[in-house]
Amino acid sequence: MPTSNTSDIQAVGERVEAMLAEFASTSDPTIAERAEELVSLLVEFYGAGLARIMELLDEQALAPLLADKAVAGLLVLHDLHPQSTEERVLAALDRVRPYLGSHAGDVEYLGLDPDGTVRLRLAGSCDGCPSSALTVKMAIEKGIEDVAPEVTKVQVEGVAPDPASRLTAGATPEGHTLLPLHQVSRQPEPSGATWVQVEGIEDLGQGRVVSKRVADTAAVVCNVGGSLYAYADHCPLCGSGLSGAELEGALLACPGCAQRYDVVRAGRGLSRATEAARPHLDPLPLLAENDGIRIAVPVPAQVMS
Repeated sequence: MPTSNTSDIQAVGERVEAMLAEFASTSDPTIAERAEELVSLLVEFYGAGLARIMELLDEQALAPLLADKAVAGLLVLHDLHPQSTEERVLAALDRVRPYLGSHAGDVEYLGLDPDGTVRLRLAGSCDGCPSSALTVKMAIEKGIEDVAPEVTKVQVEGVAPDPASRLTAGATPEGHTLLPLHQVSRQPEPSGATWVQVEGIEDLGQGRVVSKRVADTAAVVCNVGGSLYAYADHCPLCGSGLSGAELEGALLACPGCAQRYDVVRAGRGLSRATEAARPHLDPLPLLAENDGIRIAVPVPAQVMS
């Protein structure tokens, strides 16, 4: 039996859009109109079939379909998802809240605007951590994008981006940062990074540290209090790797120079130096979901170009 692939579905959607654009560029506008009408009729036809399936399924049989991102996305597209956008956004925030706790304290849901903008507020952001803004941005975007593709934008209050970060370019005059999202047929990865499914760390025990190769990035994953945290495998103070490092509570000690970093507080180094000179580990966004664990890592420059 063939299995569905979310990436393939997105690729089909992108191909349909590309073909419609090709028809629209022809000299005969009738061709573009007929092509759009054909796509509309096909969507309506399959939407009617999905609606009938939803009517025939009970709640127990429906549960695994709602948990499947591809199916859930189609239900949203046809306005058939039994949960409202707000309900799904709140569920997504509950899933990412444990991760955000190490970087931004907590996230508060403020509302959903008619134009599809989700408004949030963050509290307790990690001052002095240049990676925190991007880390928080990516975790929130991905969590919401997966369950509510119809959301067009996320407006967050309380994000303190690094002045040199591209996030600053999206700030409003009031100092709020706008985090753009995209529809289900267009879901590019966050700029400069990609999410990678990571195997073999689901059962990592509390107090344990494991080194992992995630795409082209060397990473370490730590379990503190039952929560997983990922960082680049690099000590900013001495330059050595963190393979073989041990946890003492929430503190990760570099085996090369013995510098200790607070894993729960976004990799903040323990030092009497000023905050500006304080070393920080480079955090990697990590999301634990029903289908496994994903970590966001930088895209190599040659791939981005």
